[in-house]
Amino acid sequence: MRTAIKPEQLEFLDWEFGVFFHFGIRTFCEGRRDWDGVEMPLSAFDPTELDCGEWIEAVRDAGAKYAVLVCKHHDGFANWPSACTEYSVKNTPWKNGRGDVVREFTDACRKYGVKVGLYYSPAQFGSVQMDAKAYDDYFIRQIRELLTGYGKIDYLWFDGCGSEGHRYDTERIVSAIRACQPNILLFNMWDPDTRWIGNESGVADSPNPLFVDARFLPGECDCRMRVENWFWSETDAHTVKTVDELMGLYDLSVGRGANLLLNIGPDRRGKLPDADKAALLAFGKAIRERFAHPLGCTCTQEGGTLTLEMPPQLVNHVVLSEAITEDEIGSFGIYAHPLPYGAPICVYRGTTVGHKAICAFPTIKTGRLEIRADKEKRLSAEAHYVRRY
Repeated sequence: MRTAIKPEQLEFLDWEFGVFFHFGIRTFCEGRRDWDGVEMPLSAFDPTELDCGEWIEAVRDAGAKYAVLVCKHHDGFANWPSACTEYSVKNTPWKNGRGDVVREFTDACRKYGVKVGLYYSPAQFGSVQMDAKAYDDYFIRQIRELLTGYGKIDYLWFDGCGSEGHRYDTERIVSAIRACQPNILLFNMWDPDTRWIGNESGVADSPNPLFVDARFLPGECDCRMRVENWFWSETDAHTVKTVDELMGLYDLSVGRGANLLLNIGPDRRGKLPDADKAALLAFGKAIRERFAHPLGCTCTQEGGTLTLEMPPQLVNHVVLSEAITEDEIGSFGIYAHPLPYGAPICVYRGTTVGHKAICAFPTIKTGRLEIRADKEKRLSAEAHYVRRY
């Protein structure tokens, strides 16, 4: 028996594209690595020009629908004035200890109409060692602070790295989370609503099913704007991804029925680095331009075949979607009727449709396309011509 599909999970698929923000004490401690044991003093944290509004305005302008902020990474530093620890913004020079990055982030998301996601690393950190129950208590107290102090949170993103060897009381933790925010989406762990795609490269494999072990679990592809670092670094601005590469990632994530979560590390000012911001905005513009003008088609479906008819013209993309239910159509083929005549030829074969399948194939002039699915199910499609040369 497959699990029921939550409305929030379908909404998650509609988000398609989000931006991840790694920002915290490590932003100010160049060269630190997870678990390296090197102290990162609170005195270092002082983003004197912090502007979460600038971050989220860029998210909106790029066409992304959600944003995720690192609230506590593996180092244990809290980006909000947590009552559970002294290792937080309340003991830094920034705003004389009266600042709250989480507050500024969530306020900015609501101002610009962007869905709110919060990242929290459950891992124990630094020299802090507690028994299992005591640490679970600490964990729940901090999560409650985040889920009761900042309004509606749409998405809670748990990072499993570093949790090896600790047995969490997952039932108690999930119960506490759901009690605070009944409609929240959980990423990846314990009672997940979405799943990690299995890499940090921003790409989904094919096929990319929506159901895993009888559970509806849409995939999310996270990756870095820069090659090496999640947090900002002075040394790797030259590795910011090009628009061409980003568009490839879009096809290999959103175009395979998953979401794309693209990370940017705000700099020590508390602003987006110029190169990263420019790439993000150019990426959003390229997505809009590529799919802004679908070809005029008449669509009819009979059985498992969806037919697109149009005046003869150049075509090289079909954007396909299926109604999300318990049964997925599985594999399919796209056939073009060549001009001036001849039997239809297969120009594309795919294995997953789901929320969206972006199907690119060699340019052909045709007046009729057929999408032939292995199973009979309601489909919808747009045809596009994207100039390549």
